[in-house]
Amino acid sequence: MKSLRKSHLSIAVAAALSTSLTSGIVLAQEGADDEVLTTEEVLVTGSRIATVDGFGATSPVTVVNAEEIANLGFVNIEQVMNSLPSIEASQNANISNGSTGTASIDLRGMGTNRTLVLINGRRMQAGGAQTQAPDVGQIPTVALERVDVLTGGASATYGADAVAGVVNFITRKMDGVEIRAGWSGYRHDNDNGYIQPLLDARGFDYPTGTEGPDGENYQIDFIMGSDFADGKGNATIYGTWREQKELRQEARDYSAGALTGSATGVGGSANAIVPNYFLAPTVVGGQGPAGTNGRAYDYGQEFFGNLTPEGGLEGWDGTNRYNYAPVNHFLRPIEQWSVGAFAEYELNEHFTPYFETMFASNTSRAQIAESGTFFAEAYILDLDDFPAPFQAALIDLYGTDYDEYGVYVGKRNVEGGPRSDNTSHDSFRIVTGLKGDINDTWSYDVSYLYANTRSTSTYVNDFFAPNITKNIDPDTADILYDVFTYQGVTSEQASALTGVGILNGNSSTEVINGFVTGDLFALPTASDPIKVVVGYEWREETFERLSDTVFEEGQLLGQGGPTPSLIGSYNVTEFFGEANVPLLDGLALDLAYRYSDYSTVGGQDTYRAGLDWQPIDLVRFRVGYNRAVRAPNAAELFAVNNLGLWAGVDPCGGIIANGETPELTAAQCANTGVTAAQYGNIALSPADQYNQITGGNIGLDAEEADTITLGVVLTPTDNLTVAVDYFSIEIEQTITTIGAENLVRQCAENGLFCDQITRSGSGSLWQGETGYVTNSLLNGGDAELEGIDVAANWSTDALGGSIDVRLIGTLNMTKEIAIPGADTYDCSGLISSRCYPQPEWRHTVEASYDSNSWWAVTARWRHFGGVDYDGALSNGKSDGIDTIVQANSDDGENYLDLTATLRVMDNAELLVGINNILDEEPPLVGGSLSSNANATAGFYDTLGQYLFAQATFRF
Repeated sequence: MKSLRKSHLSIAVAAALSTSLTSGIVLAQEGADDEVLTTEEVLVTGSRIATVDGFGATSPVTVVNAEEIANLGFVNIEQVMNSLPSIEASQNANISNGSTGTASIDLRGMGTNRTLVLINGRRMQAGGAQTQAPDVGQIPTVALERVDVLTGGASATYGADAVAGVVNFITRKMDGVEIRAGWSGYRHDNDNGYIQPLLDARGFDYPTGTEGPDGENYQIDFIMGSDFADGKGNATIYGTWREQKELRQEARDYSAGALTGSATGVGGSANAIVPNYFLAPTVVGGQGPAGTNGRAYDYGQEFFGNLTPEGGLEGWDGTNRYNYAPVNHFLRPIEQWSVGAFAEYELNEHFTPYFETMFASNTSRAQIAESGTFFAEAYILDLDDFPAPFQAALIDLYGTDYDEYGVYVGKRNVEGGPRSDNTSHDSFRIVTGLKGDINDTWSYDVSYLYANTRSTSTYVNDFFAPNITKNIDPDTADILYDVFTYQGVTSEQASALTGVGILNGNSSTEVINGFVTGDLFALPTASDPIKVVVGYEWREETFERLSDTVFEEGQLLGQGGPTPSLIGSYNVTEFFGEANVPLLDGLALDLAYRYSDYSTVGGQDTYRAGLDWQPIDLVRFRVGYNRAVRAPNAAELFAVNNLGLWAGVDPCGGIIANGETPELTAAQCANTGVTAAQYGNIALSPADQYNQITGGNIGLDAEEADTITLGVVLTPTDNLTVAVDYFSIEIEQTITTIGAENLVRQCAENGLFCDQITRSGSGSLWQGETGYVTNSLLNGGDAELEGIDVAANWSTDALGGSIDVRLIGTLNMTKEIAIPGADTYDCSGLISSRCYPQPEWRHTVEASYDSNSWWAVTARWRHFGGVDYDGALSNGKSDGIDTIVQANSDDGENYLDLTATLRVMDNAELLVGINNILDEEPPLVGGSLSSNANATAGFYDTLGQYLFAQATFRF
């Protein structure tokens, strides 16, 4: 097989990117001469109508081809996709706490459930037990010819999930053998002058100097195939293996301690190595005597201090905290292998059977800090159950009036080691079909798809609640948990306290699809005939998450509450059609309609209309409208409500006597259930974690979305293409959660959703399980997204070779979310508890030079516009940005990358590169703004320089 080198036409890279940005693609086909381009009709993502030049579609398509994927140096396809300005990071290898063990795509930041993911134009199945989003990590890069990203809405063509757009992975047809071996790793100089003093103030350790290479990744891939029967058939097989090494947060100074919500300090957990206590005898409120450090105790409201070496008690002053960050994974260890095969054979022009199969298996481990008792319940003990020094301390505090004490304990299981969620996923996908020509102008395609993912999540080394209750009491303990003696806990005691929880998942997708396409007639005003598609599709989605008894009953203290099983399925029968109607030469009308009959929400209509006009060769205009009606998926409908945690702050929390003033007024907090006596006496969670109830909603309605695109494509010269596309997406009745903290604030400030807030007897939303916010799915307010995509490509022959310069960028003008009864909130240019970072402008500029002989080089500039922190949620830009998003400025974040290709032999090449050459650190965020390690994981470059090398051999 010939290598994909550029001729003076700049073949694959320039052609694929430039024409794809004008909504279609013409791929270079290999033949006797590298410069020959075929003119056969191809299917362009966004339509089932084949066109010669890809200009029949009215929605913009961005293409990333195999060479561009290789130049980025990424092994994981989600890293490739997250590098595009139109995509926000979702689940990825940089997430530990809350990881599903999968990788998903979030187009336009509108949610993974509104991005339709396809392989060769057909759906992917759900990712596993903890997510319905397809796991794109199953897709090996070696098997890809290209990735098409359609951002204009394609619900009428593919189904209503394509609200934000479609990501279509197109696999390769090989005629030869290709073997790859690769390595990558990270490197960083730890010299962050902002966070190191904060860590020093806490007494927390952090690394200095250069770390790395670390977080290393090893891969071996092969793909081989052959054309046969004089080119009538092709069979391709592939196999891959990769191993991702772990990287802990202790490896970077900026992640060695968790920033507080204000990012002005480094926090930690009150579940400490030397335990803290909350003692609750019959006295509910008021202050008691001072401890040995002179700090008074607030009964029923505040932690009582940790043990002194002598066994006494000191009033807790906030200094006895445990730094849980260092042992958390910054990068999860992953091992994965996959195999697959694709084949087709043209028996004759009427019958071409085809076949696809893909299998992937991976294991991953998400490690987080040691478990703890988390003040989960009051352990009722007699006075004589405590060691003598502890008894003396209690008598000093309370006198001799009490025989029993309710003790809430905050103790980290440092003797037992970290917790981990060990996940495994096995996915299988098979497609079989038949296609061919009916006559000279009509053809057909009928296929059957079955895809299945089985997953297991085994949560280990978490404290098991019944064991704590049993072993903390000397009267019932098998092995006493000696938590009331200074440094009295041993590893043997700790090992008797933990349990294992298991979640098993099984999700499947089954699809029968068939369509016919052909020409009708030409209008008198046009030369080309009307092209149509008429088709039928039946689909069934099944999703199961089976919890063991430990998860069902919420017996693991680190889980926040029960995780009920979930079993649900639905099916949909659909009829669809498309038409491309040339009105004039150079002016075409694009129409599509789909009727969907869901077993859950009944009949729904989706449709599309567009115009494509090219008055002269230099200019092309396109406009499109798409109506989508997205039905709720199985998890959204059937997930059982369960108690868990949300990260953030209770704006009504704070103990005034300790200098903590609640953010909101007493009158506002009264709306949320805070009494006058409780106001100013509610302890803040030291871990910034509070209780919430989440789950599905069988009463959900479908959401409706309207997408409008307006674009112009300019081709002033043969080697320059510029495309500008405006997009607007409006969603009504958005299926969403409002967010626990937002619910509290909306209740306090606007009197909304107050019935969804339940406070405990002390006013708390985190101590015990009686205080919580109900944050289940609902049909919320409207959402609106508006912006402009810009793309350009220029190529020329120069310096004895070829030069290509490419730009792709997105201007986010508006991203409004609305809460019923409240004002809309525009996230564009902001980061807040409501908004993932939303740079107003983001782009990638890439310049390549190919010597057309033994070497090539590519330089890349990735830019993220600055974002402002809106802490008050006032839709304004606060002044505290430098402490919230460290190093943020009007220039935003800039990353420079460099890749070199050395063709050492005719059949071998070596690719080496470095991304983030200047070792830029990510913007640092605290509290709930951080998805992991004080950063927005997977969005910015979070680990420093990325080094990579790959050897490729072709035969």
